[in-house]
Amino acid sequence: MRSYTKRVRNSILPLSVGKTLPEAFEEWSFTEETIDHEEAIETCQLCGQMDLRYHFEIRNSLTKNTLWVGSHCILKFGVSVFEDGELLSEIEANKKLKRLTQQMRLNSCLKALRLVAEKENNEILNKALEYYTKNKYLTPKFGFVVLWRLKANNIDHSATFFKISLKKGHYKNDLKEMNEFKIKMIWPALSSAQRKIAKDLNNYC
Repeated sequence: MRSYTKRVRNSILPLSVGKTLPEAFEEWSFTEETIDHEEAIETCQLCGQMDLRYHFEIRNSLTKNTLWVGSHCILKFGVSVFEDGELLSEIEANKKLKRLTQQMRLNSCLKALRLVAEKENNEILNKALEYYTKNKYLTPKFGFVVLWRLKANNIDHSATFFKISLKKGHYKNDLKEMNEFKIKMIWPALSSAQRKIAKDLNNYC
C-alpha cells in the first residue's frame, strides 16, 4: 500500500499546486476525452496500473497539466466529473464513466462489423451492420453470422462486447433452433442469464 500511495503522490504532486493528495486532487477534473487503444497495453499515468485498454484524460485547472488514467483512479481519488457544467456525485460519475466505456465498446464493434461487411460485401452482413447501428444489439441469427465471419476473416474484435437480444419470443425460437456450433460462436456475447436460457432451450452444457 505504501508503494502504491508513493506512486500516486509522485505522479500527481509535481503537477499540482496543492502539497497533499487531498489538496492536489481538488484541482483535477475529467476532461471528457477518452481513448480506446484497442488492446490492453497501456498504463495509468497516475497509479501505474498496467494492461489498460481505455484511457480517460484528467486536467489540473490551475497548472493545466494533464494525465491519462484509468476510470478506477478517477473514482478512487474523487477526481471531479461534470455533466453539462454540474458536478456529479460519485454514483453519477460512475454511471457516466461506465456509459462512456460502453460507447467505446459499441464503437469497437461497429468498426469490426464495417470491416467485415466491406470485405465480404455480403447482404446479411450489411443488414446486420444497419441493424446494430440502429438498435445497439444483434439478433441471435445476426450474432452468429457476424461473429463467425469476423473470426473467419481474422478481423480483430472482442466477441464479449457485442450485445445479443433475447427479449422477443422469436429470438428465443431462433436460439432454440441453433446447433451446437452456432451456439458456441455466440456464447461469449451472451450474458449469464442468456446462457442459462440457451442451456434450457437447447439442453446445452
